[in-house]
Amino acid sequence: MAFSSSGRVATPVLDIAYEHVGAPDGTPVILLHGFPYDVRAYDDVAPGLADRGARVLAPYLRGFGPTRFRDDATLRSGQQAALAQDVFDFMDALEIDAAVLAGYDWGGRAACIAAALRPERVRGLVTVDGYNVQDLAHAGEPAAPAWERDYWYQYYFHSERGRTGLRRNREELCELLWRTWSPTWAGAGAAFAASAASLHNPDFVDVVIHSYRHRFGLAEGDPRYQELEDLIAAQPPISVPTVVLESGADGIAGPSAAEDRDCFTGPYEHRLLPGIGHNAPQEAPEAFTDAVAGLLPR
Repeated sequence: MAFSSSGRVATPVLDIAYEHVGAPDGTPVILLHGFPYDVRAYDDVAPGLADRGARVLAPYLRGFGPTRFRDDATLRSGQQAALAQDVFDFMDALEIDAAVLAGYDWGGRAACIAAALRPERVRGLVTVDGYNVQDLAHAGEPAAPAWERDYWYQYYFHSERGRTGLRRNREELCELLWRTWSPTWAGAGAAFAASAASLHNPDFVDVVIHSYRHRFGLAEGDPRYQELEDLIAAQPPISVPTVVLESGADGIAGPSAAEDRDCFTGPYEHRLLPGIGHNAPQEAPEAFTDAVAGLLPR
């Protein structure tokens, strides 16, 4: 494991566990993992960034690894506004005024929202697969049938059968997603084993189920995040310097990230990663490192 240290910070809602490496006075870089992954996705990214002078931090998202909710009564929300607020709360707890944010899947969504809504706190952004912000107002619009087929797990989680299946079979189900979403990655199985423990967080199932129900209007959000959700609903553009990475062999079908170009109004670069699946930082660590490093002060 490439992070040299681990820590924990208290925020209004969570005790967030994180791993870190690099000089304490370096440029802060926050690496945000997705579902159903964890910070191991960045083991081969973090050292290269630390060597370039960055202070690299990788928090475990809510519902993953050692991160815990502080109050048993708190809704185990997985909505996008909660993930974004967690980023701001994490930065506040560590007294980080601004950072480079980089992420994919859930983590990429949190990073995109943070960059869109509070650009003064984001020095730069690396996002896998473009403007990764849910448009909840149009969530009921069907996608192409071939794409819908790949979303089977989302519809599964809409049912109580799916909740039970995730609880009972979380490792088998999530390893299947890893392999399906990264069809060219021969090392997916071995890599999954190193992250599997993070899926046994006591809140994992509730957070995941809420996430996939809320985004389709099947579950109410946590009222504490409604103001943020209202801002997100406007689909605000991202003005900070951005590198968009597009996975060329992503097992989750969908439109090209290049189609999101108009969502970015600041310095922008689009890079295709041929043959790389959904877990871009773990499958292509050098390319991911280079993308983040290009946003660091020279």
